[in-house]
Amino acid sequence: MNNLLDRITIDPQICHGKPVIRGLRYPVETMLELMSAGMTLNEILADYKDLEREDLLAVLAFATRLSQVKRMDPVNA
Repeated sequence: MNNLLDRITIDPQICHGKPVIRGLRYPVETMLELMSAGMTLNEILADYKDLEREDLLAVLAFATRLSQVKRMDPVNA
């Protein structure tokens, strides 16, 4: 998983410091939105020619790492 996570970069000069794929200005957030909307990895790769399958797997690994929390408390609105 660590090798995949190396593909995710954070640079204040790129996309306002949001996590992106290999500094290519493709935010992790955008790729997750595409996947959650039902796009397959192959469809995304067809639309973004400079991405590799491992990049999208890195996005999923990054999201997995972010979701690994010990406890979540509900927020009262």
